[in-house]
Amino acid sequence: MFSAPFELPSRTLHSGQKELKLDTPRLMGILNSTPDSFSDGSSFYKFDAALAQARKMITDGADWLDIGGESSGPESTDVSLDEELQRVVPLIQTIHAESDIWISVDTWKAEVARQSLEAGADAVNDVTALRGDAEMAKVIAEYQVPVILMFSKDSSARTTRVQSDYEDVLDTLKSFFRERLEFAESNGIHKSQIVLDPGMGLFISGKAKYSFEVIRSISELHEFDLPLLLGPSRKSFLAEVSPGRSLNFSERDIPCVAVSSIALWQGVSIIRFHEVEQGRLLIDTIKALKSGAAI
Repeated sequence: MFSAPFELPSRTLHSGQKELKLDTPRLMGILNSTPDSFSDGSSFYKFDAALAQARKMITDGADWLDIGGESSGPESTDVSLDEELQRVVPLIQTIHAESDIWISVDTWKAEVARQSLEAGADAVNDVTALRGDAEMAKVIAEYQVPVILMFSKDSSARTTRVQSDYEDVLDTLKSFFRERLEFAESNGIHKSQIVLDPGMGLFISGKAKYSFEVIRSISELHEFDLPLLLGPSRKSFLAEVSPGRSLNFSERDIPCVAVSSIALWQGVSIIRFHEVEQGRLLIDTIKALKSGAAI
């Protein structure tokens, strides 16, 4: 018999005059305005294509758009500050003018975060968890916006294919988040504005078993009493789930839905998807299941 679902507590993220309630799961759409995106063939590198995709994601039911101008996967290349700003700021400005959807900028650079927030972004998604740029924590504290702190085995903004091993991967994540939370709060960032992301895929290890272990036990991270975000969409750990096959990026969508459903049942507040329509159906299905369980 199914264990009882984790019921999300009443939490709200605040950014200026906007707020986002997290008492129900939220869907984050991934929008990579980069020429070396690992998962979408850089289909949305040009402004017009990126804007069209943003509009489609909103129509398909996204609650949140995560806009990035620099890839963080293996073999991706450095992007200059000016280039990253050109990729994300006009896009954020235009989406902000058209819609009140929640927007985060996926960056580790403090100046990109600052200009994106000025352009209309509501939050910052930092894959280095404030380790990449010494000024980032100051920007978050100054603007008093939500920040996503992500676990990564690598301290840089770009992950590697290293097959890290862990005696206990959940204990490693917990220790990492304790240290990062202490750092954030000591730099003026309110705990109520922090979201935790366990990373997934190569951010954890080149060995897929550790990502699956985190998903199976993700409810343990509720000890931090913070919203959890899961971003398994098209990640490497899903590529070998079927014996004798290596799934390409689009083929990983079904395994992604499977692992995300388990995480949502355990109380993950935000899921990060490339295919927004699939994510919307998943969240709605989990809501129906939870509602039925409560009758």
